[in-house]
Amino acid sequence: MSAARARPVSEPPAPPPSAALAPALAALTVFLASGAVLMLEILAVRLLAPYVGLTLETTTSIIGAVLAGIALGAWVGGTVADRTDPQRLTVGLFVVGGTLALLTVPIVRWLGPSARGHGNLAALGVTLASLVPSAAVLSAVSPTVARIQLRDLGSSGATVGHLSAYATAGALVGTFGTGFVLVPLIPVSTAVLVIGLALAVYGLALGGYLRALAPPLAAAALLMVVATGVLAATRDSPCDADTTYHCAHVEQDVNYASGRVLVLDNVYNSFVDLDNRANLAFPYTLWLARAIDERVPAPRPQDVVFVGGGGFTLPQWLVKTRPGSHATVLEVDGKLVDLDREKLGLKTDDNLRAVVGDARAEMRHLPTASADVVVGDAFSGFTVPWQLLTREWLAEVKRVLKPGGLYAINIIDYEKMDLARAEVATLRRAFRDVQLVAAPDAGGAISPQSGNLVVLASDTPSTWNGYDPDQIGAAAFDRAVTARFASGGKLLRDDYAPVDQLLTPPDA
Repeated sequence: MSAARARPVSEPPAPPPSAALAPALAALTVFLASGAVLMLEILAVRLLAPYVGLTLETTTSIIGAVLAGIALGAWVGGTVADRTDPQRLTVGLFVVGGTLALLTVPIVRWLGPSARGHGNLAALGVTLASLVPSAAVLSAVSPTVARIQLRDLGSSGATVGHLSAYATAGALVGTFGTGFVLVPLIPVSTAVLVIGLALAVYGLALGGYLRALAPPLAAAALLMVVATGVLAATRDSPCDADTTYHCAHVEQDVNYASGRVLVLDNVYNSFVDLDNRANLAFPYTLWLARAIDERVPAPRPQDVVFVGGGGFTLPQWLVKTRPGSHATVLEVDGKLVDLDREKLGLKTDDNLRAVVGDARAEMRHLPTASADVVVGDAFSGFTVPWQLLTREWLAEVKRVLKPGGLYAINIIDYEKMDLARAEVATLRRAFRDVQLVAAPDAGGAISPQSGNLVVLASDTPSTWNGYDPDQIGAAAFDRAVTARFASGGKLLRDDYAPVDQLLTPPDA
């Protein structure tokens, strides 16, 4: 009895090969798709910030989501390109990818509010929903174009290598163009809208050129793109302005008719009284002002460097209450300074100078022993940027301070207060005299719910008598209490400053 012969497994026939694209057209196609993915990634950081904050975890989530989309798109795109007409597939990927990019803004603004205060998993969920679909579809373009162009195994390495190089070049141009050109020029939501429309229009134009779209299908695709674009353009923005680093808006204060509150990425940043620049409503600003006044009584002029501008509340208080003083404000966000001028009546001159740039870099340009006081009040969300907390930064602060000068820094931390503890420990390594100002609990100890803590550091011992909890809501804790508080705190260095991990945010 003879053995049965195995029945051959039938496979779907491969589609007839499409004509290769002109080399320049193939290069342009992968260049645009890869560049768009990186542009959307960078813009997503700013788009998501009002809802999930701007921390190491949220930035990592965005990068991880885009990489997941790239991997998924490359895998699926290459597989599908082997089973269908790759020219039509390329056209469809651009139209669908552009449409999904247009949906990024509505998705973020629909899901974003529900993610507030729900931790990193909620932030990751919004990120995945808003970024992975468009990143995956656009990342399928490169393997699909490679499938079109491959004609000879003898030149396959060069073909794939050249396309990969063009795609990488697109990613580089998208990265640098977004950071240095697009974000400074136009609002983030508008930038996303432009990218989505450009991708869809390119897809439709490519379809017409290749005759890969029947007129009814092209008309339906155009209608879908227009409808999605209208939806994206009409979604309300939570921002008065998209500054270089923030979604910013100004609110009317509930207690003062002339009061305004600056909100950055959903965090209350500054109070400004348009009629009385000496009015300090936020408690921590009173604590910082009290330290300056106790050190040298008003109205004697002082030269003060403010690290972080926000609404310029304290710099304007200084020049208002101490005529002849000089306030130098290091503010990284030039568009925020413009918004302060437009909405909050900021006026700069020789006595109140705004220096736009990263404080760590700009501080190096300030003269040695030129400041009576340096005030640290720079924040990204609830977090002081890590490079403004390290021992190396404190060495630069000490260089700028006059002998016996004061460094006063505002920190936000709750519950475990590991970040505040680490910074106090680092300050105690740099300065001889370090004391804490914070809201006390019922027993008179530092309250874990204080939120803001002000640390006063100098090489000249001082006694701070002006902190009455009944008057300004804070007490000055002496050196011994401050030393106990700092016990076990990590030393923050340029090569080790896990600020986001140490911080306990208010919603934790």
